[in-house]
Parts: sequence; structure tokens; C-alpha cells
Amino acid sequence: MNKRSVRNIEVTVTDDGHSICFDAMASPCEVLVASNDSKLALTLGRLIADEVWRIEDKYSRYQPTSVCSAINNSRGKSIPIDQETYLLLNFADTCYQLSEGVFDITSGVLQKIWQFDGSSNIPCAAEVKKSLENIGWLNVSFDEQYIIMPENMEVDFGGIGKEYAVDRAMIIANEFTELPVLVNLGGDLAANKPRKVNVPWQVGIEHPGFIERKPMVVSLLQGALATSGDAKRFLLKDNVRYSHILNAKTGWPIVQAPRSITVVAPQCIQAGILATLALMQGAQAESFLTEQEIKFWAIR
Repeated sequence: MNKRSVRNIEVTVTDDGHSICFDAMASPCEVLVASNDSKLALTLGRLIADEVWRIEDKYSRYQPTSVCSAINNSRGKSIPIDQETYLLLNFADTCYQLSEGVFDITSGVLQKIWQFDGSSNIPCAAEVKKSLENIGWLNVSFDEQYIIMPENMEVDFGGIGKEYAVDRAMIIANEFTELPVLVNLGGDLAANKPRKVNVPWQVGIEHPGFIERKPMVVSLLQGALATSGDAKRFLLKDNVRYSHILNAKTGWPIVQAPRSITVVAPQCIQAGILATLALMQGAQAESFLTEQEIKFWAIR
């Protein structure tokens, strides 16, 4: 989630209303408002963009003044946190427990040795083993007021930050208007209601790795949708593809997982973590999601 020096929004009139576009969290973002009122659409779009940028600035590991950076630079000392940060940490703890340690927000240190740029630069086993010494969510202590991060360890909110921002954006939209609104942050999205009576939003899902394939189109009346996969972030060596989805317990990419998983859930943060947890099941991804009794699409 990179901070941008120039933050602009672009408003476009559509057949059904207005589209407000901006960049955040290293992704193209869009707010669709089913209204012909340009002032209303612009005001709502600005409110949502400001909230997304606020979350980006607060939790980005790339922003030196962020809460994330403060935690990571604490050198084992106790530092204060607010209620919002506590709730995010608590959610991360739930994800850790549900995944039996495979999902761990302290595993961000692995990004120092794994650079998923499409090259063949695979770290050696010794590098991976060394990185594992600084991973371990159970070593982190926190409550509603403070957190203690052991020295040489780091947290990374990237696995839940964008989905959390979508849900926050939808809260703002519902407080501002009763009109139909869809918020799309780089493919993680949510809608509060159909764009017209019984007329769903049409959402395109990029096919991983195949530019010539048309996007899959999903009809969404309301709720949230999130996609996780390795369409653009991977390594390739000796005809072996290494996904950017890493197992925090081993330090190595998950194997035999679908290339892409899209999940529908009431909230985006739920859809996102279910998609990620499913990928971490590898070959059993589809079985895992079937057991959750939710709607999903998997592409292998």
C-alpha cells in the first residue's frame, strides 16, 4: 500500500449514474453511484477516497509515519494503539487461529527474500530458514491499549487492509445515501443494493495468466466479493511456478492451489480472508470453501 504524492479523483457520467475513480493501495479504485446528481456523486466519491487514503496512510508498511511502521520500529518496547488497530489485530489473530498458523501477519519479513516479479530468483533454503526465526504471531502481545512486538519482527496489514477499506467505504456510503453504490478497490468490492430494482451489478473478474481470455462476469445484487490468486505475482524457474501466497509456517509458496479464487460474502473482509485461507489449503481449496457453504469460483 504505497502513499501517492498526488491524490486526485476523476468523475465520469455513466448510463446509470456516475463513476468516481482514484488510485490507492497500489490499485485502481472506483465508486459507482446510481444517481444523476453530480454534486452528490462527487461528494460521496471524495468521502470514500479520503477514507481509503486514511487507512492506507495509517496501516501501510511503506509509510514511515504509519501505525504499522511504529509497531515495526518499536524494538520490543510497548507502544499504544487505538481501538481500530486493536480490532484489526484481533481479526488477524482469528485468521491465524483458523488457518492453524499458515496465515500470519508477521510473515511479511518473507518479502525481503521473496521478490515476486516474474523472474527466476528463488531464495535458497538457508535464507528461508533464517527468515522463519523472525516469524511467529504467538510471540506478539497486545490488548486494547498496547502492543509489544519482539525485536526483529514485523507486522504487515496487507492481507486484510484493502478488504477492510472496502467495508469502511460501504459504511460511509450507507450513512450518506440510500442510493445504490458499488465500491471496487482493485477487484475487492462490495455493493449495498442492486443498481436498479432486481437488476444486479455486472462485475468482471480477470482470468489469471491468460490475457486473451475474456474476464468472467459475475452478477452481484448486494454483498461483497474478493479475489485472491497469483495472476500477476509469481516466480518461474525450471518450469515450476512459485505463487506469492506463502505458508508462514514453512516460508515457501503454497503448492497445488488454484490460480485464482473469488468468494462472495456479506462483508469484504470476510470474503477476502476466506479466499486467502482457501488458497492456503492447496489442492483442497475447493473442498474447504464447499464446507463453508458460500458461493465461490476457482480457476486452476
